Amino acid sequence: MERTSDRPIRVVQWTTGNVGRQSIAAIAERPDLELVGVYAFGKEKAGRDAGELAGLGRPLGVLATDDIEAIIGLAPDCVLYMPLHPDVGHLERLLRAGVNVLTTASFLTGRAYGEPARAALDGAARAGGASLFGSGVNPGYADQLAAVASGVCRQVDYVKVIESFDIGMWAGDANQDGLGWGRPAGDPGHADDVRKATAPFGDAVEALAELLGTAIDDVRCEVGFAHATKDLDIPGRPVRSGTVAGLDVRWFGVSAGADVVEAHVRWTVTGELDPAWEIAMAYLIEVRGHPQVNLRVEVLPQDFTSMSMEDMLAIGSVITAMPVVNAIPAVCAARPGIVTYADLPTQSSRRIPGASTA
Repeated sequence: MERTSDRPIRVVQWTTGNVGRQSIAAIAERPDLELVGVYAFGKEKAGRDAGELAGLGRPLGVLATDDIEAIIGLAPDCVLYMPLHPDVGHLERLLRAGVNVLTTASFLTGRAYGEPARAALDGAARAGGASLFGSGVNPGYADQLAAVASGVCRQVDYVKVIESFDIGMWAGDANQDGLGWGRPAGDPGHADDVRKATAPFGDAVEALAELLGTAIDDVRCEVGFAHATKDLDIPGRPVRSGTVAGLDVRWFGVSAGADVVEAHVRWTVTGELDPAWEIAMAYLIEVRGHPQVNLRVEVLPQDFTSMSMEDMLAIGSVITAMPVVNAIPAVCAARPGIVTYADLPTQSSRRIPGASTA
């Protein structure tokens, strides 16, 4: 829904988990954004200041609420919707009320939510004159980066985005539950469970194809496993020798019977695997065409010497939140309905003099 005022964009933060806290910190630094509300699921968070909930060490003068109608009553320009588990009903209410929504909740095109939910959300957004946009680091930011990388090519035949990381430090997080770390080798149904857990990468191949101006008529997923060669000591996630400790998941976008785009994730929780896998600890982008373009994208701490382990672990939440925060102005100016990076100008961060990363 397009804005007509030069005032700061009025933003509501939905939930204050790991990603939401980083989002609040970023909004508080931006002179073009104004935090006007916070939605919290837990009763124990309602009534508390957003600065306290985000761990900023200072109040922001905005109190959290668990009342959706109170959030809508604030008449925000947008809601940053960042729960671990999305609620389509909540999203529909916001969109029909004319509130733009930007989300990190496993959404790019809506494919992973299923066709009935995708249609309902697009209809609600159009009815309310609002826009719905989803992103994160990958899928999301990495797909935009791949499309930009193709800009030097005269011909593009195939584009692949690879995420290759040992994520053992995060294996105990709740968002890892569906991946099945530590399940027995050959466990029936495990591959299907991984397809379900990584379904947003099906969105990614749709979104990437759209960025490349290519229509795809099918999406498929292939899943491979590697197994631990010894018992692993991973907090909150027991992984025994011989059980699953590596996932290789490839989502393909198919056009006229040919694979044209691919979202490939290779995640492990240890280097002691059978079979042995190479892990890049980076995002790798391959554009095959004339010419071929290869990118290696590493995300590193700002200062290894002064950052705490907690701050380093929080980088994953920062890079999930910021593609959405940085897209706020463009999404608020976008057409109604579900929008993707193909509908927006190329997105970047903002240089904010004096901003702190503490």
